[in-house]
Amino acid sequence: MTRRGLIGAAALGALTARSRALAQAAPWPQAQPIRMIVPFGAGGATDIAARVIAQEMSVFLGQSIVPDNRAGAGSTLGTGLAARAPADGYNLLVTTISGLAIGQTLYRDRIQYDADRSFAHVAIMMGTPYLLLVDPRLPIRTLADYLAAARQRPMDYGTSGVGGVAHLLGLRLARATGAALEHVPYRGSTQAITDVLAGVVPSVLDSLTATSAHIRSGALRPLANSAPQRAPEFPDVPTFRELGYPDVVADGWAGLAAPAGTPRPILERLAEAVRHAQAQPAVQRRFAETATSAGRFYLDEAQAFVRQEVATWAPVIQASGITPD
Repeated sequence: MTRRGLIGAAALGALTARSRALAQAAPWPQAQPIRMIVPFGAGGATDIAARVIAQEMSVFLGQSIVPDNRAGAGSTLGTGLAARAPADGYNLLVTTISGLAIGQTLYRDRIQYDADRSFAHVAIMMGTPYLLLVDPRLPIRTLADYLAAARQRPMDYGTSGVGGVAHLLGLRLARATGAALEHVPYRGSTQAITDVLAGVVPSVLDSLTATSAHIRSGALRPLANSAPQRAPEFPDVPTFRELGYPDVVADGWAGLAAPAGTPRPILERLAEAVRHAQAQPAVQRRFAETATSAGRFYLDEAQAFVRQEVATWAPVIQASGITPD
């Protein structure tokens, strides 16, 4: 190589190294797109809502946020991937009650992360109760009718999978009432709901977010919801608590977290972006359409909330005797 070529190569190498250093030193979030790991398949209620929020966060931050669906193993696959990702502000995780609060205990021998210590929780973005719904072609109009039928013949109820909130609520209801309720797990809520619509199974336990459109159309008949109070959007649907089952209570929440060690200024900026997104018409419209409520915990409060949820659900899971298999 000629002397001029050597000088040129050296200059190019120096320029490349300088460009890389500048990219690394660029103010967050300008270096690269932000990855938002969604530990479920695409198309579910949480995935759709998270994408709407991500779009509004992108506008606020001036940087693209790319959803990355990593479903599997009760959402522990994607969650574990996020826990091992660099804590640089370019890796985020959509968190849920099933994936963290329940998964922490249910999958304790199979996971290498901790719901509290492995993550810096940015926000609880949204919440929704769970409902017991039946095929409206059945002669079942109330929870009392449902339980009476289940005492005469085992009643199947579909859910989005073993160990989820809906499964645990079904177990609680069965134990509280003595009714014979048979769990039918699916690989997602969409499939469970589809089979009720088709008459394959008679009932389903799922979130209000996932079922609200079917309730409005009359395709599913709601019998009770798991919130402490009735949902404002569906005031005629009673709660399990008011019907005499105070233990059949749960709020299905979804949040946003980053790997532990992510710098605090980045976490604070992300929390601001979530607040901004929640206030935007597109997000509020989506929440209204699906009867989803906006979350209200951020940063330290969100961290404490997740910690408390793990403590609350641990004895329930242990008492249930369920396993991931």
